[in-house]
Amino acid sequence: QVQLVEAGGGLVQAGASLRLSCVASGRTFSTLAMGWFRQAPGNEREFVAAISRSDGDIWYADSVKGRFTISRGNAKNTVFLQMNSLKPEDSAVYYCAAADSGEHVYTVERSYDYWGQGTQVTVSS
Repeated sequence: QVQLVEAGGGLVQAGASLRLSCVASGRTFSTLAMGWFRQAPGNEREFVAAISRSDGDIWYADSVKGRFTISRGNAKNTVFLQMNSLKPEDSAVYYCAAADSGEHVYTVERSYDYWGQGTQVTVSS
């Protein structure tokens, strides 16, 4: 079983930056593919970014491409989401997810085996 704990959310103004982190435990982190999803009130959870276990594959949703960067620090069992030029429409609960089959990058929820509790990001205009 993998436990995921997110941190780094908060309230910021449009144009600001935030860095989310997600610490994983319970499994060798370097074997896991990792992803970030988000869910705004009244909306379904949507894909944001994903990274394979070896950093070889990275994928972003079109809505965040060029503004967000996903990275991982295997030595610290942590995946990061650097969010720049934030917009009000980025406001959501952000969830970290992990997949046992780490060799690929995954953009759909059903590919992930473990989920964190989420961290709130609110961007004011």
